[in-house]
Amino acid sequence: MMTSIKHLLEECQHRSIELLKQNLTEHGLMAASLNEKSNSRSYHCIFGRDAALSALGMVLTGDPDLIQGACNGLETLAVHQAENGQIPKFVDPYSQQGDFWYLGCIDATLWWLIALDFVSKQTNVDLRAKFSQQIEKALTWLHCQEHPRLYLLQQNEASDWADIMPRSGFVLYTNALWYHVKKMYHLKHLKETHHHFNHLFHPFSYDLPEYKRLRLLIHYVKKEISHHELYLSFVNFSFFGKEGDVFGNLLAIVFGLASPAMAMRILKHLKEVQVDHPIPVRVTVEPIKQKDPLWRSYMGRHRQNLEYQYHNSGAWPFVGGFWVMALAKAGLKKEAGEALERLAILNKEQEWKFSEWFKGDTYEPKGMVGQSWNAAMFLLAMAYLKNDILEIM
Repeated sequence: MMTSIKHLLEECQHRSIELLKQNLTEHGLMAASLNEKSNSRSYHCIFGRDAALSALGMVLTGDPDLIQGACNGLETLAVHQAENGQIPKFVDPYSQQGDFWYLGCIDATLWWLIALDFVSKQTNVDLRAKFSQQIEKALTWLHCQEHPRLYLLQQNEASDWADIMPRSGFVLYTNALWYHVKKMYHLKHLKETHHHFNHLFHPFSYDLPEYKRLRLLIHYVKKEISHHELYLSFVNFSFFGKEGDVFGNLLAIVFGLASPAMAMRILKHLKEVQVDHPIPVRVTVEPIKQKDPLWRSYMGRHRQNLEYQYHNSGAWPFVGGFWVMALAKAGLKKEAGEALERLAILNKEQEWKFSEWFKGDTYEPKGMVGQSWNAAMFLLAMAYLKNDILEIM
């Protein structure tokens, strides 16, 4: 049994490296394997978040082609940086044009900064020095969106990785990334960001001054929230996300925002609601239903974000990599190992298709095949579990 598991993990590692090499271009890594369907939806492009996230796994392989490909993708994004400092959502390698999304794409810039630091630490290529001017512009752009007293980023809805979801105001996922960027780049008010993150997204404490407690929020949260163990997915003036953002909560654990006790409560609850069974993991605990006040008509675009689909409680293998890392971070190595095995099985579906996402209720494979960040995040999670890297970044 142990031999078969070892063989599965080794084969998934090999297939992941193979896929990443197949998806390389001179401009960097495509989001998914090239075919008529992926080309029609721009997956042949160099996406900011995809290329940056994938770079984390690519450089850990030690493969010169993958390391160079990771660097090329980050450079492509730097070349097409906006004048105000924003990194594009994606760059079309054919037209050489950057796209910045309807309401802006805030997390591409954050992941790009994280990837530059990680690649610089893991290789002999000092991207932080090479792109120092672009880094300064990117940080200035982000600081302009930081609340001057809460030290958390603010954003429009539908402007991060879950780009057809109604999260707006202060968003959990985005601010977990912002905290980590602050740590890596030694930015001001790190402690304040940590403090307000834990009170705003888990607002059950009364130790804050009155103006910071957002009394309307406290009033509504106490009546309506059902997942007290989790951080809220977003917080606005008098409304908030109660669907349970799994990715954002996992990042809070991996990046050290959640205390060890809080991390264990989060993981215990997520296991109780079975976000990881049978496949790791659904990206929300509950889907936002069409009768919910938070439902937006754009969520039905391409019929993507209907219940248990796509961002709306679909299961994403690349987020499964963060599930593995969060379990390992909390000291649950056995559970993390089991989750990595299930992740390999998921990538193996349909003869190693590396499907983009799966329906959260029927587990049917959906989206594009040959999804690059599925492969890269498997490699990153595997290295993390083996203690090849003590921290993710």
